[in-house]
Amino acid sequence: MGDMIKGNHALAEAAVRFGARLYAGYPITPSTEIMEYISWRMPEVGGAFIQAESEIAGINMVIGGAACGIRSFTASSGPGISLKQEGITQLYDEELAAVIINVVRYGNGIGTLYTAQCDYLRETRGGGNGDYRAIVLCPESIQEAVDLLGEAFDLSEKYRTVAVLMTEGALGQMMEPCTLPDFIEPKKNPWGFDGKYSYKKIGIFDRDSMKEAVLINEKHDAIKANEQRWEAVDVEDADYVFVSFGLPGRSTKGAVKALREAGHKVGIIRVISAWPFPEKAFDAVNPDVKGFVTVESNATGQLVEDVALTVKKSYAQNKPVYCLPYVYGIPSTSAIQDDYNRLLAGEIKEAF
Repeated sequence: MGDMIKGNHALAEAAVRFGARLYAGYPITPSTEIMEYISWRMPEVGGAFIQAESEIAGINMVIGGAACGIRSFTASSGPGISLKQEGITQLYDEELAAVIINVVRYGNGIGTLYTAQCDYLRETRGGGNGDYRAIVLCPESIQEAVDLLGEAFDLSEKYRTVAVLMTEGALGQMMEPCTLPDFIEPKKNPWGFDGKYSYKKIGIFDRDSMKEAVLINEKHDAIKANEQRWEAVDVEDADYVFVSFGLPGRSTKGAVKALREAGHKVGIIRVISAWPFPEKAFDAVNPDVKGFVTVESNATGQLVEDVALTVKKSYAQNKPVYCLPYVYGIPSTSAIQDDYNRLLAGEIKEAF
């Protein structure tokens, strides 16, 4: 078991050990500790730390680092990530690899400082203009966050795309035991600038052949085929299957265990890759399942949309999909159990 460490500090140290050598960003709670840590740690290993004048400037500096072939990343939350969207879609369009850490906080506009999951739709649909998608990974613990950060860097380079590590405010602020990765030798990606720019997509757009659209769909299809990630527990005989992710997913696993002990046939799919959504996880679910229940920390239900779409594709007969949105914070196992019993009593109506 590793030493106790704060979530944001663990991510910052792990990024350095995974070979990142450029961080550019702007402070915002609850992600600021990543930037504070990197401000002194990155120079120690010969990397570059830049506190930009704004989130927009920061993401454009990340574009520059990625274009030079350097492992580059930034972190922010809520409105800060919104400001970065033009740069993120530009990274995607230029097929440059970069990692974005979103330490999610609750609320519209400038929002609040409460931990939440209300950025799900923005991250999984691509929050900027165009047809882009980012790979989105969602950890339930500090250890998993560190492990998935390494995968995020690797996947972003494998597919030459943007990868988002979507954590939550509470995960960034809490402390847990964590084993940090060994150091890897930083390497320059082969597409980095070498004095001439020969990007393959320059001049590729053709209204008749639509080559760019073909390439986009080929990339998305490859990612969806190969990079779905999830954890499934007790779904093979379940009457109802919970679907959740992140810290609420952790609570939901506890609720499933308690409900099982009380005689209820329930299971859980914990989503790890929000995009690509783990549709394959549903293949193992009891074909006679009575319904699916999402547990999420937002006000309106967002994950529930992907669950409903997947259920529609997976079953010829209608399977009801319910949503338990807990707005912000982390739902307790007892609250989830109580709401499940309310669902069985008909007090909670299906969302789809």
